[in-house]
This record gives sequence, structure tokens and C-alpha cells, in this order.
Amino acid sequence: MGKRENVTEEQRRARIVSIISVAVFAALAVFLTLTVGRQMITLVGDGQAFREWIAEKGLWGKVIYIGMVFLQIVISIIPGEPIELGGGYAFGAWQGLLLAETGILLASTCVFLFVKRFGSKAVYAFVPREKIEDISFLRDAEKRNVLVFIIFFIPGTPKDVITYFIGLTPMTLKEWLIISTVARIPSVLTSTLAGAAAAQQDYRQAALIFGITAIVSVIGIFVYRRIRRSSAAKTE
Repeated sequence: MGKRENVTEEQRRARIVSIISVAVFAALAVFLTLTVGRQMITLVGDGQAFREWIAEKGLWGKVIYIGMVFLQIVISIIPGEPIELGGGYAFGAWQGLLLAETGILLASTCVFLFVKRFGSKAVYAFVPREKIEDISFLRDAEKRNVLVFIIFFIPGTPKDVITYFIGLTPMTLKEWLIISTVARIPSVLTSTLAGAAAAQQDYRQAALIFGITAIVSVIGIFVYRRIRRSSAAKTE
């Protein structure tokens, strides 16, 4: 009897620690969004100033940029497009892509492990429940990996929401990292290419890339909605 009470007490303490940990993490995320997040968007909004600021930091400038991408993924309400554009402006298309992908890899790992450790309470602290329910069709084990790859490949889809959701599924960390980094390459590259073109004052090319990306994004959103409806209908 005493052993059962000890186990119950341990479980209760573990639950309290989990709740406190998630609450602290969520509070920190809100604080960073209101402070650092705003400053990040303001900074990358002026491409030339951002490039000069990064150049002054030397090697640390690359580390800082990776940290900015990391923060944008973890705090999903911070828009990623301006930061990716800033990376292309400051570092060029290919180096900007490499640095952004590094930040994505690190953030995807941390979010995955965080959700695996704390479960759904960690997800709902950052993502509204209705958004998670909206992508519940991804619980289908047979099609999950392919569907997630397609969704991450298409611009304009809710990648940040899925980043938190995946930790609730049986997908392995290895599978998740391959999908989340490789499938993002086209959308990130278009942003860094546009940023690099703007840095070279080739505004025609930058506008062309923006236009193509916008068209693909609209098509991508339409395709995503079709996939979601089709998958949801099959699971009913």
C-alpha cells in the first residue's frame, strides 16, 4: 500500500513539474516575442542595415542569425519570411539557405523533444487546440510521412503548427528531421534568392521571385486544403 502511495506522489510531483515547466517556457516565449521578436522583424526589415550589423559581428553574426531562425520556429507566431529574406540579403542565397536550415534543424529537434517530454499540454500552450484538430488527419501512420513532406514542400502551409503536432505522433526524430529540413529547402531558397537579388539591387529578379512564390503559395494552400479534406474524409 505504501509503495502505491509513493508512486502516486511521484506521479503528482512529475505532473506539477511538467505544468510549471511548460508555463515557464510559454511565458518566456511570450516575453521574447514581445521584445526580441519585434526587434528581429524591425531589424531585418531594413536589409542594408541588417547586413551591416551582421558584418560587424563577424563569425558571431552567423551564430546570431541561426539563433533568430531558431527562435522564429520555436515561437511560431513570429513570421519566418522576413528573417529568411534578411538571411539572403546579409549572406547571399546559398549561405543564407545553409544558415537558415541549420536553425530549422536545431529548432525542429528541440520542439520535437520538448513535446515528447511534456505531451499535449506543451502543444496547447503554443498552438490553439482547434488548429491541432485541423491537422489531426496526420495521425494516419500509413500516409503521415508522405503527407508531412508534401505539406512542408508547399509554400504557405501551416508548418509551425505541424512542427509542434509531430511530437504527438509515433514519427521518429530521424524521420522528422529529414522531412522538416529537406522539404523546407525550396521555400527557404526562394526567400534567400529574393533577398540576395534585393541586396544586389536586382529588383526585377526579386519581384519575379516574389511573384512566382506568391502564385505557388496560393496554389499550395489550395492543394493543402484538398489534401486535408480528402484525408479527413477517409478517416471518418
